[in-house]
Amino acid sequence: MTYKKRFAFLAVLDSAIVLTSIYVSMIILNIDLTVVKSQALLVTALTLLLSHHMLGFRSRLYHKAWEYASINELRAIYIVVTISIVVTGIIQFVIFHEIAVRALAITWMLHLLLVGSSRFVWRMFRDSIMKRTKQKRTLIVGAGRAGTMVVRNILKSNDIELFPVGYVDDDPKKYDLDFLGIPVLGNVRNLPSIVEKYKIEQIVIAIPSLSKMELKKIVTECSKTAARTQIIPKIEEIMLGKLSLNSFRDVQENDLLGREPVELDINNLSEKLQGKTILVTGAGGSIGSEICRQISLFKPKKLVLVGHGENSIYQINAELTSLYERDINIVPVIADIQDRERIFEIMEEHIPQVVYHAAAHKHVPLMEFNPKEAIKNNIIGTKIVSEAAGVYGADTFVLISTDKAVNPANVMGATKRCAELIIQELDQQYKTKYVAVRFGNVLGSRGSVVPLFKQQIQNGGPITVTHPEMTRYFMTIPEASKLVIQAGALAQGGEIFVLDMGKPVKIRDLAENLIKLSGYTTEEIGIVYSGIRPGEKMYEELLNENEIFPDQLFPKIHIGKANLAGVKELYWLMDHFGDLGVREIKDRLLTIANMKENKKAAVQAVAN
Repeated sequence: MTYKKRFAFLAVLDSAIVLTSIYVSMIILNIDLTVVKSQALLVTALTLLLSHHMLGFRSRLYHKAWEYASINELRAIYIVVTISIVVTGIIQFVIFHEIAVRALAITWMLHLLLVGSSRFVWRMFRDSIMKRTKQKRTLIVGAGRAGTMVVRNILKSNDIELFPVGYVDDDPKKYDLDFLGIPVLGNVRNLPSIVEKYKIEQIVIAIPSLSKMELKKIVTECSKTAARTQIIPKIEEIMLGKLSLNSFRDVQENDLLGREPVELDINNLSEKLQGKTILVTGAGGSIGSEICRQISLFKPKKLVLVGHGENSIYQINAELTSLYERDINIVPVIADIQDRERIFEIMEEHIPQVVYHAAAHKHVPLMEFNPKEAIKNNIIGTKIVSEAAGVYGADTFVLISTDKAVNPANVMGATKRCAELIIQELDQQYKTKYVAVRFGNVLGSRGSVVPLFKQQIQNGGPITVTHPEMTRYFMTIPEASKLVIQAGALAQGGEIFVLDMGKPVKIRDLAENLIKLSGYTTEEIGIVYSGIRPGEKMYEELLNENEIFPDQLFPKIHIGKANLAGVKELYWLMDHFGDLGVREIKDRLLTIANMKENKKAAVQAVAN
């Protein structure tokens, strides 16, 4: 409603209230109208109307948003009505030399009651009916302190479009109790039936101290419903003032890992990184950029951002410069890792002490069609960067590899295994400590399944899954980057570091959970099985039987030993791949990458 319409409506309403108040007071006092009394009544009515509207306009009574009416608005009504009655009484005395005290007293009470009621009825209507129809019926998981605080904030706030229907809690002592007038409806196991029975549209998980395993169990039950699921921030974020209790966030794919994130040895890392010159290739990529963010926390002297993509390097440089310009010398460098002269020039200029090599082609199906490009970037590019690091005396070189490098069945995995061979062989030639870090699938990274699934859900489906039984290991982007940095700190030379990522996850289960957590059903979005693509395996591995090393230098990080079988054959392929056809390149790559030190026949086969 516009202000003019609002003003006209309230002015007419108040005029009716004034006249009604006077008329009702006459009925209560049983006043018979004579000519004189009729004149007095007319003067009284006109005076009261004029004074009410003038005072109401002056005190901005018609400017107030009555849907948010409070004690201040009530005070304004009291002042306007009271002064209007006083002015009317004065005019009666001046004109008629008497004041109809009883009539004015009753008129004042009725005037005050009706004007106040008319304003607050709108607020009551908004709170009890209109507001509730716009709000989502919400179920709170957890009837503890955090849960009741969430409900209290929802009930008090006009900005949160939620309406709490009930709680679920696994404490049997709380069953059938009401907290802030909201009942506990059952436990987590009953959650799907409760959602259906009470037509729940949204679920808020209000247990900030949940472990990842406990959270996954609750999310699994939530995913059986069509309700949107959100979670409150961690208690530390609330206490530190970083986020409020009302800062609900969607349950993310990271919450589905079912394990606690791997922590870092902060003290050891500070010694390795603080005040040093660090170089990161692929610094604009998902992993490379996060490595840069994590490294920056340890205040290196110089951070060299190397990448082929101009826009991605610009973005990470702008982000880090805005945060650390006074503390770190951040140097953006546009370069192709296949350009040997340029890479050696960069190494000579900056003399990095630690090099993180994240630049690579990583898309499995694409590399099946482009094996020569995979060799040039993933193998030759790695050789150029790692040799330059050795020549210019880097202390540590960390290669980002993949679990697909274990018994590889595709070109991408094979080139990554060959890249591991390169640095393991160079580890014996230079003082630089060369190590590799194997990732599982990194949630949310470019080219990973999760962004693809989210896009397909936004487009209305269906989600495409290759095979219902296909499994993968998953880790988060921060975990991946922390593993890389931790590996560099633990490096002795020649190791392969692998994060303990728990149990592998079925791609189908991940897709179903993302659909349900997005507020849809699998029937609405749909899942289509497209078949295993060229080069894909049903199951991934982390270390093969010839790489397993019995000792662990750090909790949750497994260490594999070097396997140098196939180095000579690899160097031959690097020199001659340009003369070979696609099929022969793929065959030789896979043969070399799958060689074991005890398989002499395989070595001889490639040599021939």
